[in-house]
Amino acid sequence: MSFGQSWHIDDDPSMPTVPEVFLVQEQRPGWVRVLLPTRPNGSSGWIHASDVQVSPDPYHIQVDIAAHQITVFNGTQVFYQGPVADGAPQTPTPPGLFYTRVLLQTPDPSSVYGPFAYGLSAHSDALTTFDGGDAEIGIHGNNDASALGKSVSHGCVRMDNNAITVLSKILPLGTPVQINP
Repeated sequence: MSFGQSWHIDDDPSMPTVPEVFLVQEQRPGWVRVLLPTRPNGSSGWIHASDVQVSPDPYHIQVDIAAHQITVFNGTQVFYQGPVADGAPQTPTPPGLFYTRVLLQTPDPSSVYGPFAYGLSAHSDALTTFDGGDAEIGIHGNNDASALGKSVSHGCVRMDNNAITVLSKILPLGTPVQINP
């Protein structure tokens, strides 16, 4: 992972700042190629190595859409595995390599987002906007455990509230997320 400057949530100066985080894809003398949190998904760019701090992350996440399952690894060891809800057929969860870029604690833990939400570098391929934002895909809790194991979301990955609460305390921003069809 790599840290650059801070940014305001939703580009709103009244909102808290969070570190700008990228997933490092390649390093060359003086340069770092990073995955960008922009459209189209999978975009990358080069940053001066002197402008960022690169640090390792032992965790990675794998989401298997067909199996409706999330697996969180610490190195090669499975840390957590459980069911998820993913995108409905008209708003599918996009496949690809992404990363966690922001962690939000929701104001209402009984909402559709559950207690915590990781915003990913991914964006919906079916929607250009959602709820006033740019249709960023996230991994978050949920308010209906019966939805787990189904394709019912607008593209986000919903998971167990207790599990997302545990993950919120250990997963650093920049954690790689591989979403497989």
